[in-house]
Amino acid sequence: MQVAPISFDRYNDLADAEAQQRISAARARLGKRAVLLCHHYQRADVYRHADITGDSLKLSRLAAQSSAEFIVFCGVHFMAEVADILSRPEQIAILPDLAAGCSMADMANRAKVERCWRELAAVITPDEQVTPVTYINSAADLKAFCGEHGGIVCTSSNATKILEWSFAQRQKVLFFPDQHLGRWSGHQMGIPLEQMPVWNPDLELGGLSPEQIRDAKIILWNGYCSVHQMFQPAHILRFRNEHPDGLVISHPECSFEVCRQSDYVGSTETILKTVKDGAPGSRWLVGTELNLVERLAEEVRSEGKTVQFMSPTVCMCSTMQRIDPQHLAWCLESLADGQVVNRISVPAHEAAAAKLSLERMLAVS
Repeated sequence: MQVAPISFDRYNDLADAEAQQRISAARARLGKRAVLLCHHYQRADVYRHADITGDSLKLSRLAAQSSAEFIVFCGVHFMAEVADILSRPEQIAILPDLAAGCSMADMANRAKVERCWRELAAVITPDEQVTPVTYINSAADLKAFCGEHGGIVCTSSNATKILEWSFAQRQKVLFFPDQHLGRWSGHQMGIPLEQMPVWNPDLELGGLSPEQIRDAKIILWNGYCSVHQMFQPAHILRFRNEHPDGLVISHPECSFEVCRQSDYVGSTETILKTVKDGAPGSRWLVGTELNLVERLAEEVRSEGKTVQFMSPTVCMCSTMQRIDPQHLAWCLESLADGQVVNRISVPAHEAAAAKLSLERMLAVS
């Protein structure tokens, strides 16, 4: 007879120190049957247990190449979905806390995107004129939508290259859910801001006129990352006044003005590499999530480098913070006892279409 899974409630009051010990013990019992992935933004008391660290796509691809039966993804929901889509059929993707979502990913859903597609059809012929491009920070059904409509997925490191591919297919792009990554990437290609209007899904025709739609090169979805919206041009100005020789690096999810005033703009992996490759004794202002910045500051301190978080207000990825040692201990002990909890399983038809859009991206980039 199958034993019922242990409820997380029993772990609620578990002291952090005990949770850490139980995580280590459960991992020893599981051995190579489980691989533990941690995104760069993950909290330190979970990150310390990682087998592999990195951005979301890198983690999913490496996990799929591993021999592990269980892929335990310490990130957010869409990341675990990608791991499930790219992994082998016998591998099982798990998210320690199902409440670990992404507010930006939630700003675009399939119903709203399909409505947008129908409304565009009143002005243009979207299936002939528009390539849908979804940021990897989106739900699996939006990746599937792109797969079904000749579209593609992008990441923060390859967005410009993906846009080039998209324009080779059709003359316009519908870019969701992050308007800032789309705008910065379009700007890098020389597209004027007026040809990148924002589509508001709560308004008829996205709040745009038929002329704006016809003149647009990139239609940007009205979505954003709440963490990266904390950073302001004033923060950069203050830093430059205090440290004229300092360098500024920002994630492309930041606002256009922040990116434009930065010395470097790039993905999490680019930020890490750029700062680590920087000159000894250099000073950096970094516009991305706090856990990454604090970890990076510690790693380069021995070289005399100073790494400073851009905003004076502390702001972490609050949804990723939901994965704490207690949830991780529950998840791993359940696996060690033969019970799978919080499995992420994308429906087969949806996974096939989503994988198509991901494979297009991998082929291009």
